[in-house]
Amino acid sequence: MGGKEMNPQRQRRFDDMRPVQRQQTVIPKVPQPVVTHSQLSPTPTVRPSTPPNYAQVPPSSGRKLSWRFAAIFVLALLLIVGVGWFLVGRKHAPAVSSANGATVTGGSGSPDTIHLIATGDFIAHDSVNAAAKQADGSYDYLPLMSDFLPILKKADIRFCNDPILNGGKQFGITGYPKFNSPTEFVTDMGKLGCNVVNTASNHSFDFTQDTINASVQAWTGVSNMLAVAGENQNQAQHDAIHYFTVKGVKFAFLAYTTYSNTDSPTKNAYGVNIFSDSFAKSQIDTAKQNGAQFIIASMRWGTEYSTAVNSEQRADAQFLADQGVNLVLGHGSHELQSVQQLTGSGGNKTIVWYSLGNFINTQEPPETLFNGLANMTINAKTKQITDMNYLPIYMHYEWTAAQATADDTNARSHVHLYLLEDATQAMLSAQQLKTTIDAQRQRIATTLDANGLTIPLITSKQYLPQH
Repeated sequence: MGGKEMNPQRQRRFDDMRPVQRQQTVIPKVPQPVVTHSQLSPTPTVRPSTPPNYAQVPPSSGRKLSWRFAAIFVLALLLIVGVGWFLVGRKHAPAVSSANGATVTGGSGSPDTIHLIATGDFIAHDSVNAAAKQADGSYDYLPLMSDFLPILKKADIRFCNDPILNGGKQFGITGYPKFNSPTEFVTDMGKLGCNVVNTASNHSFDFTQDTINASVQAWTGVSNMLAVAGENQNQAQHDAIHYFTVKGVKFAFLAYTTYSNTDSPTKNAYGVNIFSDSFAKSQIDTAKQNGAQFIIASMRWGTEYSTAVNSEQRADAQFLADQGVNLVLGHGSHELQSVQQLTGSGGNKTIVWYSLGNFINTQEPPETLFNGLANMTINAKTKQITDMNYLPIYMHYEWTAAQATADDTNARSHVHLYLLEDATQAMLSAQQLKTTIDAQRQRIATTLDANGLTIPLITSKQYLPQH
């Protein structure tokens, strides 16, 4: 995923997901707002009532009153059991479901609050695959990103971006310049907690429709998914709209890419969802007619290796806002871009994350390695986003200065994704990064707030207590 501006045909020269060298500038430190979170109230203790004092019952009414007390006791017991089953049922009943019946465990506790978390790109580069490969030839990616298991588990909706093919070993495993991962990559995204996934990408046709078919099939084997959209096995899947319900709110999930690489051109009209105004409008209109109360659109767009939002992104975002989309989750630049609130033609408000950057990957520019998780709170009654913040992350690997100079990408080792709060300057030095943690933190803050919004940066300690 590489290349710069798009041409009028919305196709791009493929440069990669390949590293681009870039000079770093230390940005002056900007004070960040303090985020506070209320604590959950403990569940009140239910104490049993004092049993009747049968010793005080007059002898003359013994049998009659004993039957009366027995009846009262049975009714009380039934009431206690009934209330108990109701509370247990409420505690364990799934609040999250999809059109295909999938349910999701975890999530936030409040019935009126829906928590959504969103990641950037999951990219199985060659060095990522090498780090995950086991002695028996299988792959285990989960240890590389295990720090984020408790993070994702706390959210109701967990959006993840899968921009590569996942057809498995039968098509050959390759992590550059074209991409096809083991099916374990998909399985482990599911184990991590991803439950809403985009697969539409400029890499969707890196190989053939058969590889797309196998990738779609791999995702159908992952349990408890709410929606996976973008790549398709046939026209019916291409045209389908994906719905799921969380805490009584019906969501529609739409996924598009605005371009395909020039060396990976589309080979048919259905394999991947290519964005157009008419296609998107038709799906959005249908979603509304079918009762969708909150519409999420995933967009593969933008200029690669750039924090700047281009004019085409802004035009497409405004178009989606005008159609009534509630949330736009963008990706494609591999770098974090700004967040904006747009007003649609109907007066509605639309939140746009122009690019969520990367999640797991082994690219080179610091901007591709220091990104984060977008966190949003949705009010289940008003169907509005009421709060947003950002949890910074750091993608680590190690290689020597000589290996970096030679661009020996396969020499990278110690691949692991961390919270930024757990990074040290020594770790950056071992990665041959010519930047600082403070510089990257301030770049993230400045980038997020470029459109006038204030998106607080938080730590895991601030994140976890609020859910």
